[in-house]
Amino acid sequence: MLYEHRGKRPVVPESAYVAPSAVLCGAVVLGERARVLHGAVLTAEDGEVRTGADVVVMENALVRGRAKHPAALGDAVLIGPHAHINGATVEDEVFVATGVAMFPGAVAGAGSELRINSVLHVNSRLEPGTVVPIGWIAAGDPAELFSPDRHDELWEKQRGMDFPGTVYGVPRGTSMREIMARQAEFYAAHKGDRPVDG
Repeated sequence: MLYEHRGKRPVVPESAYVAPSAVLCGAVVLGERARVLHGAVLTAEDGEVRTGADVVVMENALVRGRAKHPAALGDAVLIGPHAHINGATVEDEVFVATGVAMFPGAVAGAGSELRINSVLHVNSRLEPGTVVPIGWIAAGDPAELFSPDRHDELWEKQRGMDFPGTVYGVPRGTSMREIMARQAEFYAAHKGDRPVDG
């Protein structure tokens, strides 16, 4: 399903494949031989989503572009099932496994590997060739790797990385009522989406 959003339409080259149950919404530009499998969603909210060549976005993955943080996938990238790429950059030849989460401003350097259910935190940069183990969290610039049992140490690093400001545009401590009112207003723009004939 292809949808126009905020006046922008997806661009799909002849060599690409988009499964019938996948969704491309707004300013999404696929590279040559890109493959978007069943249930995957590539949505350009108010910022672009762009893939390189020979990219595979597997079942039920989400790739979201944002105004200050477009989503960019390099060449020869795999985005695994149920992965969440939100306003992040994935450089060439990166393996993003099942259930990985990458947050706005994150960069996965060329040739890196994010294993099952790992996290690349907001505004963090993973050096090229780095492997993030299963379930671990990478945070900082350059990113430091944290096992799940090191939450207190991770929080010391994470506290200054401005998750609420980067993701929601609000200072830390803003109420969920205010955040969600803003989010509901932002996503109301989808009420004007239109299917693209094709």
